Amino acid sequence: MRTASTSTYSAKPKEVQRRWLLVDGDGMVLGRLAADIAAVLRGKHKATFTRHIDTGDHVVVINAAGLVLTGQKAAKTMRYRHSGYPGGFREEPYGALLARDPARALRAAIRGMLPHGALGRDMLRKLKVYASADHPHQAQGPVPYAPPHARVTRASKRSGLAASQSSIGGKS
Repeated sequence: MRTASTSTYSAKPKEVQRRWLLVDGDGMVLGRLAADIAAVLRGKHKATFTRHIDTGDHVVVINAAGLVLTGQKAAKTMRYRHSGYPGGFREEPYGALLARDPARALRAAIRGMLPHGALGRDMLRKLKVYASADHPHQAQGPVPYAPPHARVTRASKRSGLAASQSSIGGKS
């Protein structure tokens, strides 16, 4: 008995269609947001995902200064780097890095979740992170994107709710 043969689809680099997505990071938990963004940069949210091809979308993150760390991660989780010279090992608590440069903190978290090699570097180039709400990518027409697993803290929910009610004209 003969059966119909099926073939596995493999995306070609020229066939990939990329969108620009806009993520507002105000009040979101850093690790959860980083995991969702890493999946989008890889292209895992698409049906045409191919592991050895960069099929991901461009991601613009605004309001990175509003990211939060839960629990005691701000003090206990360390960010390590080495200059390459003897005695050049440096460590910094993640909370201090987030306060000093929130864009670098988010970028470092996402970088660790991407493939480690040339493919991961290509994916990371599609990430644009800004500490404030201003960004120079309006011409690309980024579409607002709500990450599916991201969690917003309670404090920012209240302030965001009050801001949305006052802008709509409701009770404040």
